[in-house]
Amino acid sequence: MSNNNPNPLLCDPETGVCEMPQTAPTGTAGIIPTTKPVKVIYYTDPICSSCWGIEPQLRKLKLEYGAYIDIDYRMGGLLPDWSYNSGGISKPADVAHHWDEVSLYYEMPIDGDVWLEDPLDSSYPACIALKAAQMQDKAKAVTFMRILREKLFLDKQNIAKWPAIAQAATEAGLDAQQLKTDFEGPAKKLFEEDLAYGRTLGVRGFPTLFFSDGKDIKNTVYGSKPYEQFEQALLAVYPQAKKTAFNNTTPLALFNVFPSLTAKEYAVILETGVNDAKTTLEKACNDGLLTKQTIKTGTMYRKK
Repeated sequence: MSNNNPNPLLCDPETGVCEMPQTAPTGTAGIIPTTKPVKVIYYTDPICSSCWGIEPQLRKLKLEYGAYIDIDYRMGGLLPDWSYNSGGISKPADVAHHWDEVSLYYEMPIDGDVWLEDPLDSSYPACIALKAAQMQDKAKAVTFMRILREKLFLDKQNIAKWPAIAQAATEAGLDAQQLKTDFEGPAKKLFEEDLAYGRTLGVRGFPTLFFSDGKDIKNTVYGSKPYEQFEQALLAVYPQAKKTAFNNTTPLALFNVFPSLTAKEYAVILETGVNDAKTTLEKACNDGLLTKQTIKTGTMYRKK
């Protein structure tokens, strides 16, 4: 990927970044105080494949240090529209093969054929829907984003269309009708505020995570990085943080926390090999304890 002429959908697996096609000034204004000692401002986008790639690390961070961190999910607007031609991508079909390659690199299932079968015109509708979800319930909004991503990356659903958004909202326990009202009203302004704040912070790609003490940004993790870098960024802000060990009493205990997991997520969180994770999860499926959804680049396991 060329840094001089990046394409937001041409995510670089080596840097782990979906980079925006423009640069922006840096700054640290607008930090919101939090009752928890560490505030994480997470700039992401529902269609960001590199953000999907850090789900294992992010889930592990929340599991081990959730008592210390407050994550503020901000939407980045990765794909405004198709009125550009850069990085070798000028139309939706150009993304399909790239997503398949990125999927194998991150070991997270993605089916790029959505860009051939029902391509998205923009990521803005999904971003605005996330802001509307946050207006209802911030915890459910996180679940909502996970469901949207599973519908996009595995089910090849166009999450820019209202039927997919409404179904995901219902599955997340949100009021779909209220979501639509907010989507058509104040949520758009909240999304525009996210875009403006991102420019102030100098956000130039996703994922970008700013680690703050509630007053000033102390560390930034840009792109897909090993879990240790996320942990170190947190501890640099609050060295007193103590890791909470997950009580993995049974092989499937993790599914009581996360109802859906890939083998990569299971492996990263429990610090085991991906092949060992697959063996455990496949056995659970054979024993009738889990269900699985297999696509051409991987499998999602779900609690029955």
